[in-house]
Amino acid sequence: MSAGSRPAAALPSDPPGGRRAVAVWSIGVAVYFVAVIFRTSLGVAGLDAADRFHVGASALSTFSILQLLVYAGMQIPVGLLVDRLGTRKVLTIGVVLFTAGQLGFAFSPSYGTALASRALLGCGDAMTFISVLRLGSRWFPARRGPLVAQLAGLAGMAGNLVSTLVLARLLHGVGWTAAFAGSALAGVVVLVLLLLFLEDHPEGCEPEPFPHRGSAYVRRQIAASWREPGTRLGLWVHFTTQFPAMVFLLLWGMPFLVEAQGLSRATAGELLTLVVLSNMMVGLVYGQIVARHHEARLPLALGTVGATAVVWAVTLAWPGAHAPMWLLIVLCAVLGACGPASMLGFDFARPANPPERQGTASGITNMGGFVASMTTLFAVGVLLDATGDDFTVAFCAVFVLQALGVTQILRLRSRAARRERERLVASRVETVHVPV
Repeated sequence: MSAGSRPAAALPSDPPGGRRAVAVWSIGVAVYFVAVIFRTSLGVAGLDAADRFHVGASALSTFSILQLLVYAGMQIPVGLLVDRLGTRKVLTIGVVLFTAGQLGFAFSPSYGTALASRALLGCGDAMTFISVLRLGSRWFPARRGPLVAQLAGLAGMAGNLVSTLVLARLLHGVGWTAAFAGSALAGVVVLVLLLLFLEDHPEGCEPEPFPHRGSAYVRRQIAASWREPGTRLGLWVHFTTQFPAMVFLLLWGMPFLVEAQGLSRATAGELLTLVVLSNMMVGLVYGQIVARHHEARLPLALGTVGATAVVWAVTLAWPGAHAPMWLLIVLCAVLGACGPASMLGFDFARPANPPERQGTASGITNMGGFVASMTTLFAVGVLLDATGDDFTVAFCAVFVLQALGVTQILRLRSRAARRERERLVASRVETVHVPV
């Protein structure tokens, strides 16, 4: 084979994939799966938490806000740690922290200790997803990146499904302490699997050594990642697409469906399950589309934002006391597309950064949706208290953040596309000159 005909996929830096890759990556995904169960457990326990700790809407939202504040604030430090220490070490720390947080939440005697436990959980949770993304990029070929990322997100939604179906039943069957303490055992199981079987990269695909020199290295990594328009575009895509479903599933969906729409808890739980099932199905579709048609990333993201805004507007503006069931079903089905759409943000950041910056760039991108979710959770809680639990007014906060995000996406899209084309041309030139 001549040098000019050597395909990019055959380069030594491109991992081979295969069964071994699937097995190792699955362990990382299992860690993320458990982290999402713990993260979303409050979504099915919000009303119980309000009764247990005797708090109102604003104080209740503080649980999720603090958890997301810690999560978002940890993203860049975690990205730097992943680039420096590797996936295995960072995931190990994460599992220990989020398991301790879930266990602490089970036995918390007061609102203050429960808050501290959720903060600890958020800190551990923050270390999982970026690590799993990096693990996928180390074990699978680059062309599989979009599909692998969507599958990781799919596993997270499966965790959400478990918390919606299983943990909710446990909570009302065996009580608060037994349900949360029992679920913490899952963290112990994945910790054992992680320590025994997970490896950072396949043999022969070790990353090039990269100098790490204190604060200068940190500043260099963050600045270089941020200078890339693709990183910033990825952040704003994640910001704009993820938060409507996150806010709904993490805290306010159950109260909205039960208190504002007059549904039973069982029916509301089924609708929350629909969001998760829709997410899983849409994730598979989006992953396949983007893997085959890279240019579809932005239309899919903006289309999801538009559909979400329209359905929310119709639901909130519906005349009468309650929206019809068919409309609530449509709302939950559309909200299911938000998670897969947010994953598209990483498909902008990934090609914009070299391997040694993937963790940092993913951390910056991942901040977007969680900052938006945290802001909206707080806004909805404050507006509910200020308006006497008027969910119509409170959920209008969604439109404000969507407008901000779309403005930034449209501002950055041309620069990011131009820079990505330049990098693609440069990589093809380098490939042509690879020695045989």
